[in-house]
Amino acid sequence: MVVKRTLTALGMALIGLPAIYFGGFFYFLVIEVLVAGAAWEYVRLFRLVNLRPSMIVTVGGVAILLAIRMFYAPAAWPVLAGLTLLVITVHLIAYEKGRDQAAQDATVTLSGLIYLGWIGAYLLDLRNQPNGTWWLMLSLFPVFVADSIAYFIGIRFGKHRMSPRLSPKKSWEGYVAGVISGPFAGAGFAWLAAQAGGPPMNLWAAALLGLILAALTPLGDLGESLFKRQAGVKDSSNVFPGHGGFFDRIDSWLWAAVIGFYFIQFSVSIP
Repeated sequence: MVVKRTLTALGMALIGLPAIYFGGFFYFLVIEVLVAGAAWEYVRLFRLVNLRPSMIVTVGGVAILLAIRMFYAPAAWPVLAGLTLLVITVHLIAYEKGRDQAAQDATVTLSGLIYLGWIGAYLLDLRNQPNGTWWLMLSLFPVFVADSIAYFIGIRFGKHRMSPRLSPKKSWEGYVAGVISGPFAGAGFAWLAAQAGGPPMNLWAAALLGLILAALTPLGDLGESLFKRQAGVKDSSNVFPGHGGFFDRIDSWLWAAVIGFYFIQFSVSIP
């Protein structure tokens, strides 16, 4: 399992790292595929519990929101408003056709648009900032380090279940180890970025961001687990061997992107 996870992670890195470095349409395309793929899995999960969120509106709306935020951000709010009205229209028609749970379906569709489309677009917003390559990596690197350390420490020393119902394999030992690693990962990346000619980053601010990310992004993982447990499945799909599906890959990134974006906005330039 560890070998499979490692090989899959290397394969994703071969695509993801150049996309982050070059940005532009290449990066947009990678994020569009990942987040729209997660939206497709999201709909399938809820259909397993006899709800019927609209696949077309959810996946299509998420893709549209990402494209708007990438290429014409001023239209993002009007587009979100229009999609919200479309959600209600589609599901009230479904109710008239005999779907008694149409109100619940509409809620699930709208939640998918906001959580995956609106929040997911921060992965684009963060990369599109000046020096966005560095800020995005600063926001994702501590998550990767904390998640990896939590996984291995949890396997070796985990005895106290962190969330027995949502994610039985997660332990408090692993979580604490991940949180402790966060500030070191943040400050370490900031130092490496400075050596590589990146923008100046205050090491204390980077360490604080690393701590916040390591402490909070596991909630993204648990949030997705909430959907999966209700659907009675282990992974959102099997697209990535050893890693599950699209949603399994971006669950923590969603939190990291929005937290990183606003942290950097408020501490800007981090020096």
